[in-house]
Amino acid sequence: MGCFLTNSSLGRKLVMSISGCFLVLFILFHMSMNVVAIFSAEAYNMICGFLGASWYALAGTAVLALGVLVHFAYAFWLTWQNRKARGNVRYAVTVTEKGVSWASKNMLLLGVIVILGLLLHLSHFWAKMQLVELLGHHESGLGLSPTDGAALIQYTFSQWYNVVLYLVWFAALWLHLTHGVWSMLQTVGWANDTWYPRLKCLSGIVATLIFAGFAVVVVWFYIQSICPCCAAC
Repeated sequence: MGCFLTNSSLGRKLVMSISGCFLVLFILFHMSMNVVAIFSAEAYNMICGFLGASWYALAGTAVLALGVLVHFAYAFWLTWQNRKARGNVRYAVTVTEKGVSWASKNMLLLGVIVILGLLLHLSHFWAKMQLVELLGHHESGLGLSPTDGAALIQYTFSQWYNVVLYLVWFAALWLHLTHGVWSMLQTVGWANDTWYPRLKCLSGIVATLIFAGFAVVVVWFYIQSICPCCAAC
């Protein structure tokens, strides 16, 4: 089985699909959790406190980290293998398109931007919340409790440059997912003339939902920081 997943092109695509599916589900959960902060800081902080540095949160973080590493390691590997064998043909396009999208031709570039955005996000939130708890501290360097996620969101997105960086990250994630979701689904066998347009549509819906959910949180808290009365309306 190990040889199939590493030495076979189909096996490598399968690993990409499974790890990608896991990451999409996590992103949807994370986006839904963030939206809660718009409606209730108390509810959001309750979720942060529930997760925190508990064993299940740590286990989930470890599994997530492994999923990210596997997904992107295989992405680089597949890109290198495909370019070596077939030039610029990408790893999961098996249905001929009239026009290949920009996203499908630049998945590696988009993936790199997504990784950089993830590192930025970890430095802003994970390092000031779960990591602070793991180190046994009661306050982050900002003087905030590690379970006061709402205050941390307010602080982070009160700075315009963070808003710009995060929106660029979300845009790259949107483009990555518009191709990645349908590529993932067709890799597991749904690549035919009937399902192809449906998968493309589903990919667009999922990617747009994720982008909109994350972006509205960032924009909401930025507006709240510059015009509290507007956010209160």
